[in-house]
Amino acid sequence: MKRVILHCDMNAYYASVEIMLNPSLKGKPVAVGGSKEDRNGIILAKSQEAKMAGVKTGEVIWQAKQKCPNLILVPPQYDQYILYSKKAQKIYLDYTDQIEPFGLDECWLDVTNSKNLFGSGLNIAHMINKRIKTEIGLTVSIGISFNKVFAKLGSDLKKPDAITIIDYDQFEDVIWHLPANALLGVGPATNKKLKKWNILTIGDLAKTEPSFLQKKLGINGIKIWKWANGLDEGRVRVYGESFPIKTVGHGITTKEDLTSNIEVWRVLLALSEEVGKRLRIHRLRARGVNINVRSNDLIHRDFQTFLPYPTHNAYYLAERGFLLFKESYVWSKPIRSLTIRAIYLENDNLPRQINLFSDFSYLANLENLEDAIFYLHERYGKKIAYPARLMEDIKIAKEIPPEIKPPGIIW
Repeated sequence: MKRVILHCDMNAYYASVEIMLNPSLKGKPVAVGGSKEDRNGIILAKSQEAKMAGVKTGEVIWQAKQKCPNLILVPPQYDQYILYSKKAQKIYLDYTDQIEPFGLDECWLDVTNSKNLFGSGLNIAHMINKRIKTEIGLTVSIGISFNKVFAKLGSDLKKPDAITIIDYDQFEDVIWHLPANALLGVGPATNKKLKKWNILTIGDLAKTEPSFLQKKLGINGIKIWKWANGLDEGRVRVYGESFPIKTVGHGITTKEDLTSNIEVWRVLLALSEEVGKRLRIHRLRARGVNINVRSNDLIHRDFQTFLPYPTHNAYYLAERGFLLFKESYVWSKPIRSLTIRAIYLENDNLPRQINLFSDFSYLANLENLEDAIFYLHERYGKKIAYPARLMEDIKIAKEIPPEIKPPGIIW
C-alpha cells in the first residue's frame, strides 16, 4: 500500500511565536537574534516582512540591520518555543501516533492508516492547518507525499501557510527541475562538488550513474541518488520513540577571535569536558572525533578522524581533536567558533582490541584519572577538581548546551 506522509513545518516559527505573544509586532519586520555581547549576534528567525527586506536566517545582526534599518530585534525565548511545539504535536496526535519531530517546528506524520477515519492525506492536512491557526495562532506549511524526503520538499516548496502534494505519478515533473540542493541531504559542500560535475538539478542527480556518485561521495552518493528517484523508505517513528545517539558534541562562539594554536587547544579542552561527561552518562565511547571550525569570515571547515582506541576520555578527545586541527587547518583567518564532536559511537561495555603499534597504557592512565575526577564531581560537585589548564584565559563566553544528535534522516 502506498504510504501517505505529511511534513508539517510551522512558518518562521521563532518569530511567529514572538509576534503571537506580542501582537504589537504584527506586520512589522521582526527578527529573533542572539546576544551581541556574547558574539552570538546572528539572526535565528525572521518574520515575513523582514524576509521581504532581504534579512536571512544565519546572517550577523549588523548585516541584517544594513538591509532593514527598522528591523525589530527580540531575544529568543526557548521555553516558549518548546511549549508551542508540544501544543502542535498534541494536535498531530489526534490523527496518528507515528509522529517524528525534526526540530521544534517540524514533524513528519505517517497518516496511511488514518485515512479511514479522517479521509485523504489532503483532508487531514487541511484539518491540521486549520487547527494550528485557530487553537495555537500560528500557520503551518504542509507537504504531502509517499515518502519522508518528498514530504519535506513539499513543505519547502510553498510558504507560508500552504499545502503541497508531491504524488508518485508526477514527482518527476514537480521536482526534477529544482536545484540539487533543494533535496534533503545535499548540503553546501555536496552541492559544490555536484556543480563541478555539472549535476545542477534533482533530475540531473537522479539520472547520474549511481556508481559514479558512490565513487565520488561514498555511501552518501547512493543515498541522495535513491532519494532523487523517490526511493526513500525511511519510516516515521512512533511518537516518543527514543533515538539511538549518533554523535555527542559541544560548540561555542568565543568572546574574541582565536589567533593561535594554544588558544584553540584551551577551547577544545574546555568543550571536551562536557562531551566526555555526556558520553559517560549515556554509557558510550567514541571511535572517532570531528571538529568544526568557523573563521571570522563565517566560513565553516569540517575535519574528522578515527581514534586508535574507542574512549570517552575528555582529554584524549581534545588531544586528538587538536592534533587533527593542526594537521588540517591553515591559518588564513582568525577563528570565531569551534565545535568538537565524538563520532562513530559504541556501547562502553564492548571489548577493545589492543593494537601492538599504539600505546594503550597512555589512554588507560588518562581514563583512570578521569574516573577518579568524575567520582569526585558526582560526590562533591564540579568545582572540587578540574584541569589547571582551564583556569587560563579561554575566551569562552556563555556556555551552549551540549549537542546530541540522533541518526536522523540527514546525518
